[in-house]
Amino acid sequence: MSVLGDITPTPPAGISEGGESAARARKSPNAFRTISEVAEDLHIPQHVLRFWETKFPQLKPLKRGGGRRYYRPEDINLLRRIGDLLYTQGYTIKGVQRLLREGGLEAVEAAGEAGEGALADPSEGAEGAEGIELRACLEELEAIASALKALTAR
Repeated sequence: MSVLGDITPTPPAGISEGGESAARARKSPNAFRTISEVAEDLHIPQHVLRFWETKFPQLKPLKRGGGRRYYRPEDINLLRRIGDLLYTQGYTIKGVQRLLREGGLEAVEAAGEAGEGALADPSEGAEGAEGIELRACLEELEAIASALKALTAR
């Protein structure tokens, strides 16, 4: 036993173990969510969600003072579908952009129901999951690099 004895931290009154997750569970399904809540629920980093906003004009979270984002349930559904198409089914960002541009959310949902392995371009399918992930990372890095170049050119 230490000098301080057996000290175990306890959460403040009204907050159960798990803290914010319990509070989120009490939110209405129609409630707006912050970017941190959405990122945690979808297991996608916040910076990726912000990046997707630049690539998919259909994503328009409500922004309040200080630029704080609030996602509507429709935005969260769209983010969930985009993530599924990119990470699970192997679409590229350009492929998902094309789906959204040509058919809207209905086309994205239909593509999701088509099953795994469906690709926007048949020629993109030979690389496997690792190649798809690497290509998505490369596209993200290229977008970040061009944004940094634009900032330094000022």
